[in-house]
Amino acid sequence: MPFSFEFFPAKTDEGQDKLLSVFDELNALNPKYFSVTYGAGGSTRERTLGIVEALIKKGDTPIAPHMSCIGDTKAQIGELLDFYKTLGVDRVVALRGDLPSGQVGYGELPYALDLVKYIREHSGEHFAIKVAAYPEMHPQAKNFEADIDNLVAKYHAGANEAITQFFYNPDSYLFLRDRLAKKGVHQDDFPIIAGIMPITNASNLIRFADGCGADVPRYIRKQLADYGDDKKSIRQFGFDIVHQLCERLISEGVPSLHFYSMNQTEPNKALVESLGLI
Repeated sequence: MPFSFEFFPAKTDEGQDKLLSVFDELNALNPKYFSVTYGAGGSTRERTLGIVEALIKKGDTPIAPHMSCIGDTKAQIGELLDFYKTLGVDRVVALRGDLPSGQVGYGELPYALDLVKYIREHSGEHFAIKVAAYPEMHPQAKNFEADIDNLVAKYHAGANEAITQFFYNPDSYLFLRDRLAKKGVHQDDFPIIAGIMPITNASNLIRFADGCGADVPRYIRKQLADYGDDKKSIRQFGFDIVHQLCERLISEGVPSLHFYSMNQTEPNKALVESLGLI
């Protein structure tokens, strides 16, 4: 069972040093690749490029940089694609991205679908393109059907696979997978990778979920609230919940798991080992 990890660019040199250390520890598990996020409107652009370069130099595991189209011109995105090509990068995560504070208008490539089309137009088949999928619907989608149709359109425009927003109800993932199959888009052609968010901090989790439209089931919220400041119990409960989720997904034939690592070794390493992925 393949698995991968996501990093975000550290804001300080100290944070970057820690990230490189975490990379060594997680890389020893032999993941399929690491992805690196990109801030709203390219706000972390230089740090993202720096992390991507540093990780490529440190190991042989492929790096998949996130690219967002909001706030960047076609020329800027083309330069970025060319730069990544010179580094030996052969896969990217194509996202719309968030509109930076104060910016009005979406620019030349307003949606991820436009970015996928432009990457293919500019770079041919050089890059494997990953896109985002939303088991519980994109918060700005008109309805669930329109959201599914948008994902299908990204596939037909040249996307190779999708990584989901994190979720804790496996049925939402299975529903998305099955709806795609009814539209003729199957896992063999367009794998839907399950995005997995470990639970280590209750307030952070709720904030992330509320910010991106992901659902944290009521029983999880209630249990986390009951634990209060008992960090040890929260970590154990979170580990058990995520472990059960991954086991169910594996039993259902999920093609791969993508862990939102939060730049931490644990509990990502423990989950991968406990699930028997290595």
